This record gives sequence, structure tokens and C-alpha cells, in this order.
Amino acid sequence: MVSDNPTEESHMSAIAHETGSTTPEAATEITSMRERIDQIDAALIALWKERAAISQQVGKTRVASGGTRLVLSREREIMDRFRAELGPDGTQLALLILRAGRGPL
Repeated sequence: MVSDNPTEESHMSAIAHETGSTTPEAATEITSMRERIDQIDAALIALWKERAAISQQVGKTRVASGGTRLVLSREREIMDRFRAELGPDGTQLALLILRAGRGPL
């Protein structure tokens, strides 16, 4: 895309540079995909916080009723599910998620 407007051309060149692309078309496409990634990240963060809060409440309820702080079989089930869906990175993700809900061991 070549513009007769030097200001528009300069703007498109800056966008291409910010995205690491070499063409304005690719820069536009990358910018659009990054916007969607940002939306997904916001949803993940909100879900992470919600899950941690619910998990903390589960732990408090369990302990208040005389139960254990942790149920290792449940943690293993979660880790297995994440590993099955995401591979080795799933295990690491599951560990982070579990820690956010129960705190460090």
C-alpha cells in the first residue's frame, strides 16, 4: 500500500516498525492479532483471579470443617488434566495455578 499522503505513509511505516514487519499490510494484521491476544490475556487474568479466590475459599471451608489443608489426589487430577491437554508446559501451568489458590507448600 503506497500512500500519496506523507503523514499517513510515515504513520504506516512506524506501525510496521513497531510490529517487526516489513510491510504495512502485515503490520495491520499483526496489530489486529495482538489486540485479540490482549483481550485473551485480560480474560485469562480475570479467570486466574476468580479461580484463586474460589480455591482459597474451598481450602478455608475444608479446614474449618476439620478437614485437611490439601487434597493431594485433587491436585494430581488437575495436574494430569493440564498435562494431557498442554503437554509438559501444562504441568508447570497447573503448579502455578494450584499455588495461586492454596499458597506455597
